[in-house]
Amino acid sequence: MTPKQIASFAIGPVGGAVLSLISLPVITWFFSQEDVGRMAMLQVTLGFSILLFSLGLDQSYVREFHEADNKPALLKRAMLPGLVLLILTVLVLMSLDGTMAGWLFGVSLWHLNVLVALALVVSYLSRFLSLVLRMNERGLAFSMSQLLPKLLMLVIIGGYVLFGAEKNLTNLVIANTAAIAFACVIFGWNTRAEWLKGFRTRLDIDELKSMLRFGFPLVLGGLAFWGLTAIDKVFLRALASFEELGIYSVAVSFAAAATILQSVFSTVWAPTVYKWASTGEGLENVHKVTRYILALVVIAFSLAGLFSWLVTFVLPAQYADVQWIVVSCLGYPLLYTLSETTMVGIGISRRSGFSMLASVVAFAVNLVGNWILIPKFGAAGAAVSTCIAFWIFFILRTEFSIYLWKPMPRFLLYGYSVVVVIGASVFTLWGNKIGSWMPAFWLIVLVATGLSFRGEMQDAFAFVSKRLYKRATSKL
Repeated sequence: MTPKQIASFAIGPVGGAVLSLISLPVITWFFSQEDVGRMAMLQVTLGFSILLFSLGLDQSYVREFHEADNKPALLKRAMLPGLVLLILTVLVLMSLDGTMAGWLFGVSLWHLNVLVALALVVSYLSRFLSLVLRMNERGLAFSMSQLLPKLLMLVIIGGYVLFGAEKNLTNLVIANTAAIAFACVIFGWNTRAEWLKGFRTRLDIDELKSMLRFGFPLVLGGLAFWGLTAIDKVFLRALASFEELGIYSVAVSFAAAATILQSVFSTVWAPTVYKWASTGEGLENVHKVTRYILALVVIAFSLAGLFSWLVTFVLPAQYADVQWIVVSCLGYPLLYTLSETTMVGIGISRRSGFSMLASVVAFAVNLVGNWILIPKFGAAGAAVSTCIAFWIFFILRTEFSIYLWKPMPRFLLYGYSVVVVIGASVFTLWGNKIGSWMPAFWLIVLVATGLSFRGEMQDAFAFVSKRLYKRATSKL
């Protein structure tokens, strides 16, 4: 993948994160905490339904894509079974008169049922159509399909404000569903040649069975990882309130800015490291990359701890606790990204079961943590539990990789990671009581990081300076 292609794929997550940071404060000012929390449950449900009803065939599609002679037929085999199952399930739930809306929102209204059903179907379709763009390396089309729905969401919310529409749950669900449906339409238009040809192909049952044999076991690992990332919201819905869920979802959304690092790094890292593995060269660079990412992770935690109070300037007063919770919410994107560098041995050895085991164990830790912490600490407890669970996930991935491949230096890895996880947990649970001690802590960690990784920082500064100088002189 060329730098230009990488940049085209990066536009989506980077631009999406920026637009989310713009739209989120707008939503919090004009909609209630309860409704913001209800939207979090909708997002959890959409993620679960895509994972469950895809039957692992989305992963089979990716695996078979480059080897398939008839790619439209492959798309049909991958998409059709889950789509039929999803539609039948949705029709059954809709016949129960508001059951879906009641489960998700605590409000049993028929029109909310219809909106949720539509969102479920178009989200499923978007998942497979987006894979067509990704596998054909149409990065710009993929990125635009991610950005335009977020822009539409902003336009709809702006229209509500401009024309004085009611700021209620129904209108918020309409805005979310319209944005998701718009994304599906864009995906459908950009991939029309593929799926129109797929309509006319014959469904090969034997090939479908083969794809299911490969993909269905992956659903179990996917469900474990979904639980690791989403069970906190489910527990908040069950053990706390929609207000707590609203505060937590806002903190998670702010922390999601760190997924820019995760998305861009994952796009570049996986192809690179497997290319090194295929040639037997360059694998010594894995440790160097790990040190760079570790430094970025620790710096990101420290800066968040020092400046999280800035979010209070863009949020209503009832979201003041977000400034404490957001630091622990960074655990998911940052520790996951760090684990991507340390788990290369699992991928090189093709022992993916170990990665699934890491997800299952971390999921179990998160279950226990949420059950213990949420009743006492609410949203803060959910954030800390998930942060600790992802640290366990990172540790397990690292140790499994070492077991399957070869040793790696771990003193700084484990030392700095446990320091920032403990610091983030204390900051989230008791930061408002400790006061000025926490900024001092984060400042010490930041200075220590600068000393420990001064070589990497000097190299990074020299690299950037050289690139800027070369670009400036080329224009003269």
